[in-house]
Amino acid sequence: MTDAAGAIETAGGGLSVAERPVRMPAMRHRVRGGVLVLLCGFYALSYIDRVNISTAAPFIQADLHLSDAQLGLVLSAFALPYALLQVFGGWLGDRIGARRTMTYLACVWAVATVATGLAVGLASLFAARLLLGLGESAAFPSATQAMSRWLPAELRAMGQGIVHAASRLGNAAAPLIVGGLIALGGWRISFWALGVLSVVWAFVWLRFYRDVPRDHPRTTADELRELPDGGAPAAGRTATPWRAMLPALLPVLAVDFCYGWLLWVYLTWLPSLFKTQFGLKLGGFALYTSLVLLAGVVGDLAGGRLSDELMRRRGALVARRVPLVAGLTASMVCLLPALFVHSLLATTVSLAAAFFFLELTNSTIWALPMDVAPDHAGAASGLVNTGFGVAGVLSPAIFGLLLGASGGQWRLPLLLSVVILAVGAACALKVDPRRVTTPAPAG
Repeated sequence: MTDAAGAIETAGGGLSVAERPVRMPAMRHRVRGGVLVLLCGFYALSYIDRVNISTAAPFIQADLHLSDAQLGLVLSAFALPYALLQVFGGWLGDRIGARRTMTYLACVWAVATVATGLAVGLASLFAARLLLGLGESAAFPSATQAMSRWLPAELRAMGQGIVHAASRLGNAAAPLIVGGLIALGGWRISFWALGVLSVVWAFVWLRFYRDVPRDHPRTTADELRELPDGGAPAAGRTATPWRAMLPALLPVLAVDFCYGWLLWVYLTWLPSLFKTQFGLKLGGFALYTSLVLLAGVVGDLAGGRLSDELMRRRGALVARRVPLVAGLTASMVCLLPALFVHSLLATTVSLAAAFFFLELTNSTIWALPMDVAPDHAGAASGLVNTGFGVAGVLSPAIFGLLLGASGGQWRLPLLLSVVILAVGAACALKVDPRRVTTPAPAG
């Protein structure tokens, strides 16, 4: 295996990506920097729009008279279309480009967010969350397709780390933003205001982004030399190599499911945990939820940098496998104190540390589809993110059922999360980024 950055080996030992100099390509004074800034806004808004319901959940539950099981069903509704349409959404992004796909998606989820604020009962709330899942189903695969066109191989994990750090910053900001809006005008107004922001983002993206780097008026010759294929459009449309991608990406899908299980617990139930277990009011549980989720921002940035540095120094296999195994194992260990110690400080530290190490894996999970199938990164990442979507269907609902069955005690559902993290660490040992697919000619 070569140590050159970006050299990903095939199963037979050949190189699928041309060897590049060790020096990292620049991010400043490049259009890719502007693309990443807009993607950061996209990721932050998408997570604010999907987790705002967790902060509003206690108020929605009281206002609409929902049981714990019904609330768990509502929290899972988002993930039903999100999981089922990942692959199709990624394929669509590959076919029509990230510019149009992401504009449409942001508008759809803006409508869904506003509709959530108009809900009058279980059925309408469930339907609004389904629509939000539909609107976000192709979001991250399409964004990954955009990054595969604009980022050199040496910046893939770092780029994913940056945008996912923005999403975790959105997670952390959501309880404070939504809590403030709830305090000002009730839980409904928080959804209406965030829906408007999504429309604004869609307009800016449509004006700035180009699917082909060579088509952007600000792209310089230096940046084109650093980009995959010199920033040129793909040479002809090729069929998506599903048969070759499946065995290479199934272990990553399994890891993404295990990662997603705990993440969905944090995104949907964390405010309720602080409220019910420690008797905190709105300002208190919003603050503690934000503090825990801020650890994920650091984890995403550190994980992306770690993976790309290992790529430069040790090659692809170490760079992509080590962060997954180490991050999931450490997250599992850090979560254990929350099972046995009933203390606000100890629980907060335990949950924050577990979240830091969980997010250490995130950028690597998303870099792998770009490594394995760079010309079909939308479809490949959609395949992988199906694991996360399925976790989103199961995790909030099962967590709510276990919570109800145990009389509101959090130990049993958290113990299940510990077991699933251990399974994820074992699956990560099977991840092999060197199994690169070769696109088949279309038709």
